[in-house]
Amino acid sequence: MKPLEGITILDLSRVLACPFASMILAELGARVIKVEQPGSGDETRSFEPQLARDSAYYFACNRSKESITVNLRADDGRKLIRELAQKADVLVENFPAGTLGRQGLDFATLSGLNPRLVYVSCTGFGQTGPYKNKKGYDTVFQAMGGILSLTGERGGGPVKPGLPVADLTSGLWVAISILAALAGRSRTGKGCQIDFSMLDGQVALLTLAAARYFALGEVPPRLGTEHPGRVPSATFRGKDGKFAHITASDQHWVPLCQALGLEDWGAAFPENAIRVERRDEVMAKLTERISALTRAELITKLDAVDVPVGPVNDVAEILADEHVRARRLVGSFDYPGVGEFKALAIPYKFLGWDNPEIGRPPLLGEHTDAVLRELGYSAQRIAELRERRAI
Repeated sequence: MKPLEGITILDLSRVLACPFASMILAELGARVIKVEQPGSGDETRSFEPQLARDSAYYFACNRSKESITVNLRADDGRKLIRELAQKADVLVENFPAGTLGRQGLDFATLSGLNPRLVYVSCTGFGQTGPYKNKKGYDTVFQAMGGILSLTGERGGGPVKPGLPVADLTSGLWVAISILAALAGRSRTGKGCQIDFSMLDGQVALLTLAAARYFALGEVPPRLGTEHPGRVPSATFRGKDGKFAHITASDQHWVPLCQALGLEDWGAAFPENAIRVERRDEVMAKLTERISALTRAELITKLDAVDVPVGPVNDVAEILADEHVRARRLVGSFDYPGVGEFKALAIPYKFLGWDNPEIGRPPLLGEHTDAVLRELGYSAQRIAELRERRAI
C-alpha cells in the first residue's frame, strides 16, 4: 500500500508547476484525474521534443494519471466538473485569478458542494495584491523573485539556471501545501482553499541570501560557483578540462591543504573568516594547484581524506552514474506507439509503505468514459456529451 492511496485529486492544471506536483502525489498513491481540453489537451503535449503521439515534456510531469477531456466552456462540461469535485479530496487549478469564479467552479461554489474539498489555486502572483492580474512565466518569476540576480559569474550579468526552477520548486510547494491541508482536514473534517503565488514561492527560497541582507544589509553579488560566506566552496577546472566542485569547512581545510601539498601555505588561513576576507588570494592559490591535476586525480585525493568534493556531471554522466543506478532513480514505462521510454523515479524510499512506482502518462482522454460511468452516466449520455462537444 502506498501512503496516499484512497486520495482523489481532480487536476485542472496544465503545463509544468502543478502537473509536476500532482504527478508526485500520483506516484505516492493518489488517484489523479487530469482534466484536459478536448482535441488538444494540455498544451505541453505539443511541446518539443515530439515523440510518436505526444512529447517528452508532457511525459516528464504527467505519469501515473488518468486523463479525461472536458470542455469547461460548455454548461455540461462545467456540470461534470462540479460532480467530480463532490467526490474529490483535492482540486488543483492554475487558471488566471478569477477565471473559474466566472465559470461557477471557484472554491466558494465547490466547497458548498463538498466541504471537505482542498482547493489549490496556483497563479503567478496570487489572488490578491497589485500584481494579481499580471502575466508571467518561470523566468519572469525567477527575475522578479531575486534568484536570477544571484546567478552568474563575478562581474557578469544574470544567468538563467539550466532548469525551470520557478516551475519545479512551485510544484514542490504545491505538493507540500496539499499534504499539509489533508493532514489538517484529518483533524477538523474541513477542507480549505490554498492561494499559492509562484512569485511568493521564489521569494521564500531566498532564505540565506535574505538572512544576509537582514543581518548585514548586504545585497549578495554574483559569485559564479563560489559561496558568499564560505571559502573554499567553488568549482575548479582540472588539467583535463573537466570540473569538480569542492566545499570545505574549517575541519576540512588542513586535510585539503595536505592533499594538495600546501600544508605550510594553508597554515596562514586556519579559519573560514580569514579565508573569506582574503578570498582572492586563497582562490588563486587553490586554482593554480588544482589546475595541475586531472579531475579524477583531484577527486581521488580528496575522497581519501574525506574532503567534500564531486564532479560537475553533465546530464548523461549523472544518469549513467553507478550510485544513481544503484538507487534505481532511472526507470522506464511503455507508451503506446513509442515503446519503452526512460523516466526518473520519485526520490523516496519507504520502510513501512510501498515505494513509488513509475507509471505511464495517459493518452488524451483515455479515461473519460470510465470516469463518467463511475458517476452513473450511461453510454447514451456519454455519446450525447461527446456529440455536443462537452467532452
